[in-house]
Amino acid sequence: MSANDKRVSLEALVSLCKRRGFIYPASEIYGGINGFWDYGPLGVQLKNNIRDDWWRHMVESPPLDENGEPLQIVGLDSSIIQNPKAWVASGHVGGFNDPMVDCKACKARFRADQIDDYACPRKPSKKPGEYDQCKLTEPREFNLMFETYVGAIKDDDSRAYLRPETAQGIFLNYKNILDTTRVKIPFGVAQIGKAFRNEVTPRNFVFRSREFEQMEMEWFCHPDEALKWYAFWKAERMRWWRGLGIDESNLRFRDHEPDELAHYSDACVDVEYLYPFTAPNFGELEGLAHRGCFDLTQHQEHSGQKLEYIDQETNERYMPNVIEPAAGLTRGVLVILCEAYAEEWVPKDGSDGGPQPAAPGANPPDGYEARTVMKFAPKLAPIKVAVFPLLKNKPELVQKSRDVFNELRQHWPCFFDQTGAIGRRYRRQDEIGTPFGVTIDFESLEDNTVTLRDRDTMQQERVAIRELSARVSAGLQA
Repeated sequence: MSANDKRVSLEALVSLCKRRGFIYPASEIYGGINGFWDYGPLGVQLKNNIRDDWWRHMVESPPLDENGEPLQIVGLDSSIIQNPKAWVASGHVGGFNDPMVDCKACKARFRADQIDDYACPRKPSKKPGEYDQCKLTEPREFNLMFETYVGAIKDDDSRAYLRPETAQGIFLNYKNILDTTRVKIPFGVAQIGKAFRNEVTPRNFVFRSREFEQMEMEWFCHPDEALKWYAFWKAERMRWWRGLGIDESNLRFRDHEPDELAHYSDACVDVEYLYPFTAPNFGELEGLAHRGCFDLTQHQEHSGQKLEYIDQETNERYMPNVIEPAAGLTRGVLVILCEAYAEEWVPKDGSDGGPQPAAPGANPPDGYEARTVMKFAPKLAPIKVAVFPLLKNKPELVQKSRDVFNELRQHWPCFFDQTGAIGRRYRRQDEIGTPFGVTIDFESLEDNTVTLRDRDTMQQERVAIRELSARVSAGLQA
């Protein structure tokens, strides 16, 4: 879907996600809890597919350097709760705050630096503070760290924090990785995991929530080469997002202005996406930061541990600089859902007219009906193939379909459906983004062929069962 053709509304997307089992409100039977979400059977598979693709491109098959050699990047899974001194050293305990204002009239709370992004709860046509009944307080700092306590006694000595980012676990294990592996500068450490921020006003579905997942990599390099690697990773990260099937016109870079930079950062750029709730503006998807040597220097000072790197060949001693690509996995799920969602008009009789984009607010023309389809890149689709017996009351068709299904599910996530008219079964799979449908009919019993249907074009062709796996495999790699 191009930047000029974003017809999906957030309401429609949230409805589909609930209806089809992608994302549910957390604790829904108790009225939910704001800022938390549960990923259903399809949602967790989609999230895992994005996660696995990132891990594959970062750790298992990392990019090549200028000499054609693969980069050194290793993986890590650090604890969600670390020694609280780590968060003092990183600056989170003292400075991880958002400026907030309260309305004494309606009791709502808003981020002071994003006040124009809100609507007044009592007068939605106006911004907070514009309505004559608004009574906004002066801004005050609100710490975003989730506190907890470790051990049996709840006191200051047992206070700890849920991590607000995964990066610090990497810095805390920097020396361990140097001592126990054969990596040399430059190298990276990658991590995927949960993070927690006590957002005062979580909003826009899973875009801003209190529990989320991050995909972060810290690239340790010589200070003289930091800007070179910053440019390298900037290009590499955009290339990866485009490789997930995202339209280029919906992605852009936005360099941070000098007054936006964190105090430790020499440069920072965001990969931004044209979300339906921000259009015509873009919103952040991933941040790429040149963190300098701030983190390692802070942890060396606060821990008393030597964290400088010693080059064994030159005996040069220095504190590495760090380039950090940090992406939100859950935000990536939202982007892929937005990008995939499409409403189309399709021929009622299954003719070769093919689907065409639905005009917003209009009824389908004569001979056409509406369909909602999730056009995931095949490698990201939660279910790859759906198998259907043409009729459920014909045991021979059902058994043949089961045989085909059992073969295909050895290779990919598959779905078996024998309930309802075949057209309705196709529509259900279209709405969850299954790239291929396989129908077993009476002709299949005679010649061992099946009907293979393509989700996007809706075209159907006869394929021999012995060739089916190869055809599906080729289609999933396209």
